[in-house]
Amino acid sequence: MFSTLRPLATVAYEKGGLAPKGAMDSVESQLALDYVSPLPPVRSGIADYSADLLPHLAQRVDVRVLRLPDLPVSDEIRARWHPADVSTLGRDGRLPLYQMGNNPYHAAVRDLALAQPGIVTLHDLVLHHLLAECTLGEGVFEPYSEALTADHDWVGEAVAQPRWWGGYSDAGLFALPARRTLLRRQRGVLVHSAWAADWLREEDPELAVRAVPMGIPLPPEADPAAGRALRQRYGIPADVPLLGSFGFQTPIKRTLSAVRALTAPGLERVHLLVVGEVSPELDFEMEIHRLGVAERVTITGFVGFDVFEAAIAAVDLCVNLRYPSAGETSASLLRVMAVGRGAVVSEFGQFAELPPAATLAIPLGPDEIPCLAARLAKLLRRSDRLRELGRAAREHVRRVHDPEAAAMAVAAACEALRHRQPPGDRRRRLPPPTTLCWGKVAGTLEVEGANLPWPEGERRSLRLRLTNTGEARWLAARHGAGGVACEVRLESEGQNLLWKAPWVPLPRDLATGEAQEFDIAIRRPPGPARLVIEPRVMGGDSFRDLGGPIWRGEL
Repeated sequence: MFSTLRPLATVAYEKGGLAPKGAMDSVESQLALDYVSPLPPVRSGIADYSADLLPHLAQRVDVRVLRLPDLPVSDEIRARWHPADVSTLGRDGRLPLYQMGNNPYHAAVRDLALAQPGIVTLHDLVLHHLLAECTLGEGVFEPYSEALTADHDWVGEAVAQPRWWGGYSDAGLFALPARRTLLRRQRGVLVHSAWAADWLREEDPELAVRAVPMGIPLPPEADPAAGRALRQRYGIPADVPLLGSFGFQTPIKRTLSAVRALTAPGLERVHLLVVGEVSPELDFEMEIHRLGVAERVTITGFVGFDVFEAAIAAVDLCVNLRYPSAGETSASLLRVMAVGRGAVVSEFGQFAELPPAATLAIPLGPDEIPCLAARLAKLLRRSDRLRELGRAAREHVRRVHDPEAAAMAVAAACEALRHRQPPGDRRRRLPPPTTLCWGKVAGTLEVEGANLPWPEGERRSLRLRLTNTGEARWLAARHGAGGVACEVRLESEGQNLLWKAPWVPLPRDLATGEAQEFDIAIRRPPGPARLVIEPRVMGGDSFRDLGGPIWRGEL
């Protein structure tokens, strides 16, 4: 599958993601946009993206830049764009163009986009991290649960509940993207890969989605002198192969996979340069010392743009593995490629649109590290192959992510979508939960024929009627774990006289509002006795423990 996907430049036009180039020239000059995004000096790739895109976009449409509350704006941005207060959003018929990312810098963007329809450029397909930071991170649970439930129905409610008790898992952050309500309130959605566009269209066909180029300026090719100076600055020998990992380091960037690969035979001289802040979730220092490669790993922390450029020039190859992914097109990766450096990427999702001539695709799973080590050992011996990768990488960025073409595509998409009505907040209804996964049941249990008097020794046929009144589907007993059956107990003098009797199985699934009747035969024992009929989830709890019915009768 990885090798069959085609680059954005060819696929997006075919699928309606971009207007043909001739149509871009017809964008109406009166189109007026309110541009809403974090801006430099905010440490966000989206702030840098906006600084690059705005000059080209402003040549085609009337752009007014808005200033987000509580975020700084550099003097250069103020002097050039004169940002307006967000209270003016949408005035004079301007169309909001939101830049949406998955971190707290975009909290105000999210709030504004929820309140006023516009066009959203979705830089990350997953927005769950932002939601969690803005709710749970502030000590507030209810808005988190409500938002997840609105976007993901009962699954969202179930995933939210453990957070009330302090439970935490990365699985929910990526499995539930928390974007549906936001996107359905917009006139259109822009993304930076055909893969992301296809994903959103398949999930929600009512969305108007367009794929547009990222817009990466093509800088001069890497400066060898700057690269040598940076190696000298950090004490990295001039003649050793050097890998580079760029940007904010989190577990999903899998830079530790590259660290572990350094221990493989054939890579004894290879160094790794990590350029960017390291998340507290990663204990880099401990791991590199544990593996014995600390002398071959250099961590710079956050650096300015000049040092960033020099670091790219210093490396032979960029490592940009990623999984799980928020569906983002990595601007930091494209900037590295733009100066002529090939990249190692994960064989997954949006990375499939990068040309094989410019990248090494590494499979995910147990073979990731051995495959990475083997391919690096082979490639790093071939300076000619490294140069070929670099040339192809630079050509890809020039051809596919030209800022001029990006601005044209954004303007054309905004023009085409500006009068479209948002789909609205129609909630997505998922198939109901079942007794296999749902921790609560509601229903009734009626028993006919057990009324007194009931003579000792008399055998009777009782009719049971079990009705599901809850939201979970009750599974038939044949499903095994999660299936439902009724335990029948006849208790006398502290013993269950029916302990050898099989449970009465639910013969079919019961949806909400459905009922099932059973007939069972019981003989009244001598002396006082109690009849107890208790539905149970097989492999789990009794209905009584899950809020469901139980029937008791004194005989």
